[in-house]
Amino acid sequence: MTIFKRSYQSYGTRRICIALQAGISVSRRYIARVMKSLSLVSKYTIKRYRGYQTASNSSVTANHLQRQFDVGSKQQIIVADLTYIRVNHCWNYLCVLLNLSNRQIAGYSIGQHKTADLVMSALS
Repeated sequence: MTIFKRSYQSYGTRRICIALQAGISVSRRYIARVMKSLSLVSKYTIKRYRGYQTASNSSVTANHLQRQFDVGSKQQIIVADLTYIRVNHCWNYLCVLLNLSNRQIAGYSIGQHKTADLVMSALS
């Protein structure tokens, strides 16, 4: 697998097969088995996420709705947010409860299925 290392881990089975055609006849399936047994993964097969630059969130925004947050005593107003994140090629849901009086996380729960139990476990 010196061909793989010389290519800075970018060659896949097709390009390794083409590079070996000069003297050795090997199938792509066999090359894939050898790569898997040696835990070699091409850089091009790994999913990469790119963050896109957006406008800064520090600009002043007018209060058109005239919202007034007078939270009063502790844990009087609790806000929930349900979102999903990708972990090991699977989507997981994250439920976060936020206390508005001190802006701290009051509870959270993580699971693979979006059910009422997910929210209820965050409350306890």
